[in-house]
Amino acid sequence: MKPVNLLDYAIRASERLDAAALAHFDGGAADEHTLRENARAWADIPLWPRVLRPLAHGHAGTHLLGRTMTFPMLLAPVAHQRLAHADAELGSALAAASQGAGFVLSTQSSVSLETVAAAVRDDPERGPLWFQLYWPHDGGFLRELLGRVENAGFEAIVLTADAPTSGARDRERRAGFQVPAGLQVNLAGLGPRPARPMSARQSPLFDDLLCDAPTWDDLTTLRGLTTLPILLKGVLRSDDARQAIAAGAAGLVVSNHGGRTLDTAVATARALPRIVDAVAGAVPVLVDGGIRRGTDVLKALALGADAVLVGRPQVHALTVAGAQGVAHMIRLLRDELEIAMALCGCATLADIEPSLLDGAG
Repeated sequence: MKPVNLLDYAIRASERLDAAALAHFDGGAADEHTLRENARAWADIPLWPRVLRPLAHGHAGTHLLGRTMTFPMLLAPVAHQRLAHADAELGSALAAASQGAGFVLSTQSSVSLETVAAAVRDDPERGPLWFQLYWPHDGGFLRELLGRVENAGFEAIVLTADAPTSGARDRERRAGFQVPAGLQVNLAGLGPRPARPMSARQSPLFDDLLCDAPTWDDLTTLRGLTTLPILLKGVLRSDDARQAIAAGAAGLVVSNHGGRTLDTAVATARALPRIVDAVAGAVPVLVDGGIRRGTDVLKALALGADAVLVGRPQVHALTVAGAQGVAHMIRLLRDELEIAMALCGCATLADIEPSLLDGAG
């Protein structure tokens, strides 16, 4: 039987992926509290539906940074997709384009950024095409990479801010996961980090690795290196949101890295309202983390998000059925959103308002 929801895809993917790849894609940090809480927080929000509203000729379409979207969803940046299926990131990008959804390519993609962009950039029906950036230690490589991104036709940069180091990924370590050599094709020209002299009393993290981690000054530097709009991904605090806008960010992604970095970090559903209030409409606000149902999407929009991103479900669907599976997964989520909108009395996204979450009318 064909999967009927995103959980079906997750179950089938768990039966097909090898143990190490499954731990990599599905695992979280430490005890995985945040990983679980992300999904639970959406489910815990009740809906207060309206009735007898005119719904004929409704739709879930929207606009985001100059692009028209069939519905407000993008595929989140997920690395190493060739471990899930031979279609890899190319298949996910084609699937997103076929459904009018957006696509964000990871720096650590297993397909070159040029190949992905060339396959979808000229499709008039596609959604946004963005590139996620992990800050590299080599400034020359960064400038070269940004030039490639712009020349390929990507429309925005999504700078990951919440992962200056990897989290304590116990599940990955137990499974013995290692990134296969040559998989991160977009980083092929990046040389090894220069060794720093270390004493026995120094921290390899604070006195070495984190010396190359990005700061607010680097966001300013990045703005001077590219003409593309820059969204900041990994924002959970109001003060960081305000500082990002002051630094010129064109959008924010409320994210805790899918529960993969800091365990017990706040669930994104709980952080979202604070960020929306802090931004006050100055820039688009997106959210990811634990979104598995159309009702989750509707709740995110009611809390003030302009769009959502979905990460693990694209890998699950890719594992099960390649590009066709990803397209089907996207369609399932769109259908569920439209059903939820209709049952809540919302003909368009403009009708989705906070009263759906508290019953105030």
